[in-house]
Amino acid sequence: MKKIINTKNAPAAIGPYSQATVHNGTLYVSGQLPIDPGSGEICGTDIKAQTTLVMQNLKAIVEAAGAKLENILKCTILLTDMAHFAQMNETYAGFFPSDPPARICYQVTALPKGAIVEIDAIVAL
Repeated sequence: MKKIINTKNAPAAIGPYSQATVHNGTLYVSGQLPIDPGSGEICGTDIKAQTTLVMQNLKAIVEAAGAKLENILKCTILLTDMAHFAQMNETYAGFFPSDPPARICYQVTALPKGAIVEIDAIVAL
C-alpha cells in the first residue's frame, strides 16, 4: 500500500506527482528544486544558494515522513552545468557530515522553472 507524503514546509508539486511516497518502509522523494515554499518561486542565482534551498526542501519532506537526512540511502543530482559540480558538492556535503548516502550526478540540458540543480532521494524509514 502506497502512502503519500505532503508538507507545507516544502514546495507544492508543480505537476501530476507527489512530494514523496512511502511503500514497504522506503520513502521516495520527488526531485526538489530551489523553490521557496512560501512564494513558489525559484530562489538564489548561484549554485550554492540553490543547492542549500533544495536540500532544505528535501529535509522538510524527509522529516514530514518521520525520518532524518541520515536515513537517506541514495540521491540523484541533476545539474545544468557540470562546472557547478565542485560548489554544489561542497554545499551538499554540509548536509551529510558523516556517512553520506550513495549518489549519482548528471548534467542535463534544462530543469523546470530555470533551476540549475534538482535533487531526489530514496530514504529508509
